[in-house]
Amino acid sequence: MTHLAPVWRRAGGAVAAAVLALAGLGGCALFGGTGGDGDDPAAGVQPTVAATSDGEPSVPPEQVAPATTAVDACTLLTRQEAEKLAGTRLAEPAEPPAPDRSSCTYTGPSTGPTAQVEVYVGDGAKKFLDIDRELGHKLTPISGVGDESYAEDGTVFVSKDGLWACVRLVRTEDPAVYRKALESAAATVAGRL
Repeated sequence: MTHLAPVWRRAGGAVAAAVLALAGLGGCALFGGTGGDGDDPAAGVQPTVAATSDGEPSVPPEQVAPATTAVDACTLLTRQEAEKLAGTRLAEPAEPPAPDRSSCTYTGPSTGPTAQVEVYVGDGAKKFLDIDRELGHKLTPISGVGDESYAEDGTVFVSKDGLWACVRLVRTEDPAVYRKALESAAATVAGRL
């Protein structure tokens, strides 16, 4: 047994070093570093505060954390309403509804036809619109829906009280066939924002 003692001491030292290294990495997450799932990248970051002309403190926009969405995207358009839009049966989303879910996807059966309805709410919906604008997509205003709303092939965007939502329909037919149904879905969503 005495001939194994030096091996155990070396292995013990290596294990101790590994434990200390892992503890050090874990400490980074505690003090604002990046870590695994669930870490808030803004945690531990202190915003730089400057005074405005009226003496009030201000935080630069890039340091303001995005607001969380208090609207569940699946409540903006139900499965039955999504089925009416798509013109076919759709499955419930894989996850149960949650109050902070900013997207919801209803998919068609694997046997066909190809169909999917996606609903987005919050910053993601607004970013979707901004990207489509940058790409030069043709956006047509929808009259009388929300505070602001637009339609393009297969997608509608709607805003009410500064909150954006988007409904996207994936079908293999000509998108013009679904234009009226998408505008109707936009009105439904606007009424629930």
